[in-house]
Amino acid sequence: MSTLLPDDTGLIDSNGLPHVEYDPDWCRADLSRIPHIVAGPPGPESKRIHGEATGIYRGLSGQVRLFPVCWSGGKGVVLEDVDGNRSLDFSSGIYVTGLGHCHPKVSEAVAYWAKRLMNCHDFTTPVKAALVEKLAQVLPGDLQGMQLYDSGTVAVEAALRICRAATGRTEFLSCFMDFHGKTLGSASCARMNPMYASTRMPGFYMLPRPDTYRPLWTREDGSLDTEAYLAYYAQFIEEGSTGQVAAFVLEPIQGWAGTIMPPDDFFPKLRRFCDERGILLVADEVLTGMGRTGQWLCLQHWGVLPDVVTLGKGLGNGFPVTACVAREGIAGNFDRISASSSYGGNPMACAAALASIEVIEEEGLLENSRRLGEVALKRMREMKETHRIIGDVRAKGCLMGIELVKDRATKEPFEEAGKLVYVNAFRKGLAWIPAGHILRMSPPLVMNEDELMAGLNIIDEAIGEAARELGYA
Repeated sequence: MSTLLPDDTGLIDSNGLPHVEYDPDWCRADLSRIPHIVAGPPGPESKRIHGEATGIYRGLSGQVRLFPVCWSGGKGVVLEDVDGNRSLDFSSGIYVTGLGHCHPKVSEAVAYWAKRLMNCHDFTTPVKAALVEKLAQVLPGDLQGMQLYDSGTVAVEAALRICRAATGRTEFLSCFMDFHGKTLGSASCARMNPMYASTRMPGFYMLPRPDTYRPLWTREDGSLDTEAYLAYYAQFIEEGSTGQVAAFVLEPIQGWAGTIMPPDDFFPKLRRFCDERGILLVADEVLTGMGRTGQWLCLQHWGVLPDVVTLGKGLGNGFPVTACVAREGIAGNFDRISASSSYGGNPMACAAALASIEVIEEEGLLENSRRLGEVALKRMREMKETHRIIGDVRAKGCLMGIELVKDRATKEPFEEAGKLVYVNAFRKGLAWIPAGHILRMSPPLVMNEDELMAGLNIIDEAIGEAARELGYA
């Protein structure tokens, strides 16, 4: 443990974090009073404030347009809006606040540096030095070189540049339905959307990805055929590229697409596929990393080490801090790509990230995430037995999904049901993430089983109501 040192604002440890003592049950929800619905939601005050703001503030996300709640505070696994409604949080912001809203250790760490030193560009600070050392310690293998940023998109862009510098190649492969950001390079690695970019950058190619529920290629017994996907990749590289592929860029589990899980043999085989061709493997773990799936990196579930990894979202528990991390032998190329940024690695961001890593370790949150995933999967399978509109359920740690279909045989997506379930559950006091016909859940890692079950019960009720309303009960 770090030695406590006196400071003019109190006690700090030798890593530059303030000493904080807090009740380990600080984040618990009183389930006899949570959820607590006073008006709406969204209630009249939410509607008023939201209406005033949107006269000026534009470009809202789909979930805000669908459910314009105005939040006023949060503590642990609970969110409160301006009308006094208190909701159970099943979104963690947007896969971000895995340690609960306003974790005392993280909040005090940010506040300490906000009052001491906010930014000094990319100069070294004690808290930055402590963070990069700690992050290198918890990450697997030789992921030892890194640069810090303020958004996932920027970290992905840095990953693309470092792969070009390391290989001397210019082309990239990624998969259908992946999401990597909204700037031109990162958007070129994903489904093309005119909101992000009018065209894909040259040299960026999309390939089909194994989906255990909706496989494109199967064996005679109906099981997913991973080898067929890899054979297609090989043929595409030969026929559809110039052969100058620098990297394969993927999400380990697709988040935006709806918690799409790969077969267990996919990433080990893809790792060998890339090695045989001198292609780097880039894991975009902005969403899946930092304990979300029960490991520091999601790829650890399959024993795979990426060449480059991007981290974000849960890294700072809500404070904007992300990282691009590379293996030894590749990391030296950070010096060739003008890697620094205006806000990346500022003292507040480093304090938030360092405190978050320490909390994950001290509170055993990797283990808790895995346990919650197992409990959720069992409960969701019971729900599937009850509701015929549920086609598939999946969970890995605190990353969960329920896929709604009109018919289990045809697997036709049930978009209308998805929207209705989302709204019904939100009105009952569950704050979560819409995703068309796939219900996405990312509860905080600090939840306990009772709180998790309370949220899943709300979803169960909302699915039943939607099925009855749409004539599928």
